Amino acid sequence: VNSNPATIMTDPDLADATYIEPITVEYVTAIIENEKPDAILPTVGGQTALNLAMDLFKEGVLDKYNVQLIGAQVEAIEKAEDRERFKEAMDDVGINTAQGGFVHTWEEANALMDTLDFPVIIRPSFTLGGTGGSVAYNHDEYQTLVENGLNASPINEVLIEESLLGWKEFELEVIRDKADNAIIICSIENIDPMGVHTGDSVTVAPAMTLTDKEYQQMRNDAILCLRTIGVETGGSNVQFAVDPENGRMVIIEMNPRVSRSSALASKATGFPIAKIAAKLAVGYTLDELPNDITGKTLAAFEPTIDYIVTKIPRFDFEKFPSASGHLGVQMQSVGEVMSIGRTFRESLQKAFRSLEVGLDGLEPKPPAEGDPDVERARSLDMTTLRFATAFRLLKIRQAFLEGQSIDEVYNITRIDPWFLYQIKELVNLNGSSTLQQLKTNGFSDEQIARLQGNTVAQIRAKRSEKGIVPVYKVVDTCAAEFVAKTPYCYSTYDEENEIEPLSGKKVMILGGGPNRIGQGIEFDYCCVQAVFGLQDLGYKTIMVNCNPETVSTDFDLVDRLYFEPVTYEDVLNIVEFEQPDGVLVQFGGQTPLKIANALAAAGVPIMGTSPKDIDLAEDREKFGRILGKLKVTCPQYGTGRTLDEVVAVAKTIGFPVLARPSYVLGGRAMEIVYSKEQLIDYIARSADVTAGHPILIDEF
Repeated sequence: VNSNPATIMTDPDLADATYIEPITVEYVTAIIENEKPDAILPTVGGQTALNLAMDLFKEGVLDKYNVQLIGAQVEAIEKAEDRERFKEAMDDVGINTAQGGFVHTWEEANALMDTLDFPVIIRPSFTLGGTGGSVAYNHDEYQTLVENGLNASPINEVLIEESLLGWKEFELEVIRDKADNAIIICSIENIDPMGVHTGDSVTVAPAMTLTDKEYQQMRNDAILCLRTIGVETGGSNVQFAVDPENGRMVIIEMNPRVSRSSALASKATGFPIAKIAAKLAVGYTLDELPNDITGKTLAAFEPTIDYIVTKIPRFDFEKFPSASGHLGVQMQSVGEVMSIGRTFRESLQKAFRSLEVGLDGLEPKPPAEGDPDVERARSLDMTTLRFATAFRLLKIRQAFLEGQSIDEVYNITRIDPWFLYQIKELVNLNGSSTLQQLKTNGFSDEQIARLQGNTVAQIRAKRSEKGIVPVYKVVDTCAAEFVAKTPYCYSTYDEENEIEPLSGKKVMILGGGPNRIGQGIEFDYCCVQAVFGLQDLGYKTIMVNCNPETVSTDFDLVDRLYFEPVTYEDVLNIVEFEQPDGVLVQFGGQTPLKIANALAAAGVPIMGTSPKDIDLAEDREKFGRILGKLKVTCPQYGTGRTLDEVVAVAKTIGFPVLARPSYVLGGRAMEIVYSKEQLIDYIARSADVTAGHPILIDEF
């Protein structure tokens, strides 16, 4: 039951019966009446599904139709979701929680401040993504923020607790079955300290900076938490904060369901959390289920990983000019990318390259060439590091370039010195480092070309001449103890290849990269359908994508999955290794289209619409010429590549005009412009979007 047409789950071929209906009590009750199910599984549909299950229970629907809840019982959901009951349950079994209390009115909130000091964190009960949450630094803003929180909570309840700002944040993905077997799938560490929603933080798996003792304590507490709350079967996500000064550890919260982090943990380890959780919910135990990747071990084996996974969120603040861009306890990101490397440095650079915001690694965009009007280089103001922002790590890199020490940066950001040291190591590499060193540390050919003053083609030629090419390693859940049956791979600049190219007829599909406004799961749906179509025709399929939230990056969907950035360099490396019969670029949205020309020029066999024809439709100038040839009426228009050209065109047509770049999706960087001043400002802001492609000016 779902109302989202863009997902693979509402595909009629997937379930035995599919209902595209609103997820409300009224509609789901009618479906229950019609289908008479034995059970409902509410733990895999996020907060929407959990809240609905609670409503069905409260209105007596489950009892009336004798439907059982599986995966988590009402009692467990209430205990975990109601922050007051959760806090009591944790205190009862001796798991540390933050100091504070619950309030239902402003008077209670005011009285509570006798026992706490500012800053305090305000968290409403029963909300998702931190809605209504905030941090109060003084008495003046406290009342407004508390009242906002009370309004956001459906039960008018707010938890006010001591601020853990600056503490380190961790999460564990835990799975438990009815026989009380519990395993930890994955530990995840947030690079940003507490105060940034985990969905907005750069995160790393496995956790990097815990001592063995701290990690064991965290494991024990997480499993005890699941038992205390009563999550009988399935996956849960438990979050902890650790004080870097003295190691004091407190539990922040647990979700009695799979969460966004579960998708990340599944892709990071190769352990399909939701799939196993569903089987546990209907009564299997972990020692009865096989591990899909090895085929030899059981699901009761904890995954072991011999690589580093980095997740970076994708933000679209450019669509909201009034947003401050500061990150806080409410989630603001619209998507994420994940990358895998042998070291944190390699993994981090690959993740930045995957984001598709014009970065080639952990370094800012190069200034636009030949355009003196676009001034981007500002000297760094160290105080801005105090605020978490989408690209704070780039500012930290800048701080090291300007000679700041790790301690100085730590004191401002509270990002653990281990991570800062790694970033500093990247800063220390320069044009005189060897090619092998740079590639091992995740530098892209683009970055190296700039460092050494060469072209990308020269660097690529130099690499192949010296035999510096990536090898592909396998994600196998067991650190190569057993042979993996499902080929799920990532690239690194190491010695040994763990895979051979696929044999037989094979087609490569390029995925859509991170979700963003205007390019989301619709493209994932198309990629998955393309896989099914090709498999029907007897082709082997290869998927290249870097988005952990999608079905297209499921390791059991395709014959081979490469979890890699969808960039010219990375895709070409895979093509050279696999030699596919064709590459499909039209299902991943704008992402693969942008590199289609370059791939075709490098001799990659593009299937379907040719890059030349794609360019005719995407390049505003060429498309305009076709309309002229076909005598199709369109608004008066003109194109320009430089500031002077664009201004001249706009003057000829007359303001207001609609300015829009080529090769964008969802109206990105499109604007109605009313004056010459606004036009100049628009071009300065959109220079990175339009690099190398004409801007179209339409009469409006």
